[in-house]
Amino acid sequence: MEAIERITSKEKMVKVIDPHSDEGYTEIPVVVWNGTVANLTLMALGSSAPEILLAIIEIVGNQFKSGALGPGTIVGSAAFNLFCITGICILSIPSPSAKRLAMIKVFAVTCIFSLFAYIWLIIILVVVTPDYVDLWEAFVTLLMFPGMVILAYIADKDFCSRGPRKPAPEHLDLEATIDAIIEGKEIPEKDGHANKRLTLEFVKKLRHEKGYTDKDVALLVSYVMESQAEHSRGWYRRNAIREMTGSTKLTPSLDDKTKELLETMLLSEDTTGSQASFYSKPESLSKAIIEFAAPSVAVLESKGSVKLNIIRTGKLTSRVVFNVETIDGTAEAGSDYIAVKKSLVFKPNETTLPLEIEIVDDFVWEPDEVFFVKITVDSDENAIVGKRGVSQVIILNDDQPGTVEFEKPSFLFKESIGIARVPLKRSNGADGELKVKWKTTDHTAVGGRDYDETEGELVFKHGEVEKDIEITINDDMDFEKDENFEITLESVTKGAFIGKMKKTMITIVNDDEFDGFVSRITELTNANLDSLKKQRATWGQKFVEAMNVNGGDVEHASVFDYVMHFFTFGWKLIFALIPPSTIWGGWFCFFVSLIFIGLLTAIIGDLASIFGCLIGLKDAVTAITLVALGTSLPDTFASRTAAMRGSSADYAIGNVTGSNGVNVFLGLGFPWVMAAIYWTVQGKSFEVPAGDLGFSVTVFTICSVIVVILLMVRRYVPSLGGELGGPKVPKVIFGVGFIFIWIFYVIISSLQTYEYISGF
Repeated sequence: MEAIERITSKEKMVKVIDPHSDEGYTEIPVVVWNGTVANLTLMALGSSAPEILLAIIEIVGNQFKSGALGPGTIVGSAAFNLFCITGICILSIPSPSAKRLAMIKVFAVTCIFSLFAYIWLIIILVVVTPDYVDLWEAFVTLLMFPGMVILAYIADKDFCSRGPRKPAPEHLDLEATIDAIIEGKEIPEKDGHANKRLTLEFVKKLRHEKGYTDKDVALLVSYVMESQAEHSRGWYRRNAIREMTGSTKLTPSLDDKTKELLETMLLSEDTTGSQASFYSKPESLSKAIIEFAAPSVAVLESKGSVKLNIIRTGKLTSRVVFNVETIDGTAEAGSDYIAVKKSLVFKPNETTLPLEIEIVDDFVWEPDEVFFVKITVDSDENAIVGKRGVSQVIILNDDQPGTVEFEKPSFLFKESIGIARVPLKRSNGADGELKVKWKTTDHTAVGGRDYDETEGELVFKHGEVEKDIEITINDDMDFEKDENFEITLESVTKGAFIGKMKKTMITIVNDDEFDGFVSRITELTNANLDSLKKQRATWGQKFVEAMNVNGGDVEHASVFDYVMHFFTFGWKLIFALIPPSTIWGGWFCFFVSLIFIGLLTAIIGDLASIFGCLIGLKDAVTAITLVALGTSLPDTFASRTAAMRGSSADYAIGNVTGSNGVNVFLGLGFPWVMAAIYWTVQGKSFEVPAGDLGFSVTVFTICSVIVVILLMVRRYVPSLGGELGGPKVPKVIFGVGFIFIWIFYVIISSLQTYEYISGF
């Protein structure tokens, strides 16, 4: 997989016209290999090498006579891939989220070829030349492979479509890049690298956090980027194998310190209400976050009580106990309110709890008074207190709508702040809903260029006494002097008043220091990402990594890593003999890898036959069960990871049909061509008994058609969401149903092999 990724990631520089360049053109890197072609050729050959080589070795080792193990493994592996892996991927997406196939045309081509591949086997083994494969049939089977690749490439490029072409999600689209250059827009960074603008989105919420170094923040940024990035099928398969064997992971490992920083970032993301696609959802946090819904509430003294809402985000599945306690301000417990000091409990999946505090109405006029309510969590609880851990309660002594004004005559914001929040205070009353209209006046800052929002309306709900005017500040990354603009309160709801401070001056300060900080984080992040993607340059480095658990990163190694490293240590050393993928562009590594896989496959093939004989299993049953499961195990973990982390279902199930077709066209077509030529030269026909194989293929084909139809039902019925995930009940029904279809296929095929039911 390392060799394949190096081969298919090869780039060439293409000159494109650039009206904004002094030379009149710009050179941009373009990947030589098309993603669809790479998946159906090298990637499919690499992932299906054991099945294909097993069929070839069996034919050659059996004096060019057909055996049961090779073809049976190919059909059995295809059944497991399509039925079980698809079912597991459907179940892996948390409800009610759903994911769909983005490249549906490519899926349609590979799906049609995959189904036809097995229908073709029935035609040549049962209908046209029963129990024999002629030379022309073998050649047609093999030639279907390039035919499938060509048609899939046409579908990928949308050559037959009249509308604009949609690029594959994992590739930089050349035409779109050229358009961006002509229009003077920013060109995306090379895949897998952070630019300053992207890094800025991560670090601007964290730069005020204490106790973290640049290295900590860069590690976190690289972790989030790598976790959310679109990866190739080979990457998912390689990472799955590394996680299974206690080897070097392809994603950064976080220590407790950076995990805490991640939770801080997600908490900040959640409380600010902004939506950034590269952040995980707060529900993915390892701890629950307990905080008040509002930092300040107001209540009329005559109301008798005030209700505060306490919310929980982050981990929702556990039971959490926390404490609340009131603290005096200008209001005193006993005379102005009844003190509270007690414990509350969030039940599993409960997200909101009300807290009611009694207010004492003494019928004596007093100015507005305040007290505070604080949340605390015991250290042994699986929870933390959020940023709104304290809420201020204001007791109002009149029933007026109140007066609105700014807190200060001026505010200072750095250009990198992103969103400037200018607070408005409501005093001397908080009765009813109050609307305030505001607008900006340009000074040296220009609305629409240096900042976005130029006017708006702010609504205070009943009892609310503090709100923020939010204005987006645009960071153009260029050095410039400080700029400013003014915000003026224009009007307010009838009955309310605008206070003396009706205007405030906003100054945008250039942040050179922050820009330097972002540059350092960007460089460190890219260094982390490059270290994950580096292919070991020497044999020595391969052996060092093979001999150490987790590739030498002992600090982040788990118990599972140590156990699997112990069991796979010998295999790691053997396969460390394969040359690094840095030699000859990866081709040397690729072909030597196939030789090693072929040798191991020959051994495994004999062991499988011997083991089946010892426990009384025929080769046909051994092939569709034990051997097929073994060869498909890495793909199972890889597809599940791709389903959970990818933005679409393409790398999870979209490539299953392609691999199934490649298995038949190459895994059966190539050895059958060799055998057919051998027997034709001798004036005989190549005999392939249709009995077990023909029956197994027929059952698999019928089940495959059913599964594909059900997948399309999931795609086009809105209530089901998409091919993967969706509402819990239908998701479980479809996912478990697909797995049971595989069990049905194995049982029926096995019963026929042992002649409990008749075959062909």
